[in-house]
Amino acid sequence: MLEFPETSQSLIARIKDLADEAAWNEFLAIYRPVIYRMALRRGLQDADAQDVAQRVCISITQAIEHWEPGPDRPPFRAWLVTITRNAATKVLTRPRLDRGTGSSSVMELLQSEPERERSTSDEFTQESRREALRFASEQIRSEFSESIWRLFFETTIEGKSVAQIAAEQGCTTGAVYMARFRVSRRLKEKALEISNHWNIESEGIP
Repeated sequence: MLEFPETSQSLIARIKDLADEAAWNEFLAIYRPVIYRMALRRGLQDADAQDVAQRVCISITQAIEHWEPGPDRPPFRAWLVTITRNAATKVLTRPRLDRGTGSSSVMELLQSEPERERSTSDEFTQESRREALRFASEQIRSEFSESIWRLFFETTIEGKSVAQIAAEQGCTTGAVYMARFRVSRRLKEKALEISNHWNIESEGIP
């Protein structure tokens, strides 16, 4: 796992300032979808999952000023996992006449037994990594022409063969490989930058 570099501490300090819109936009763009999907996987309906995501975001704004990095403190991601679990538990345990079935099994999954806690933390890491990659792609999209982005997207994301895309787009296979290399290199740079910022494991980023 990446250690907290100076940039991470700087960005965490930025979201302690609730008026720092840019930092909060980046933070929420990465983590709110992660929290929402984790809630859905634990049996919550869409509205309840949205509620959990909202509750977590509110909890973070209320508690972020008290979080500090340190060798005897949990990493920022672990802190977020705890807040997410607590928010989901509150939603699941409140009285609701229209709650869907499956709440008992969901509650079992949310219990803080060590193995399950590790599983939740691993899931959070995987989801955060995917979301950081998606966010990174949005950030660099404007740096490339539509044609170059299409060559990259269709071969790397959609998995089409280089020869097929070269024939469809009327270019050489070398041009496809070059486009894919340029975008992939820039995407990796941006994704690693975001991963370093928010203490997300970078393993598996292409």
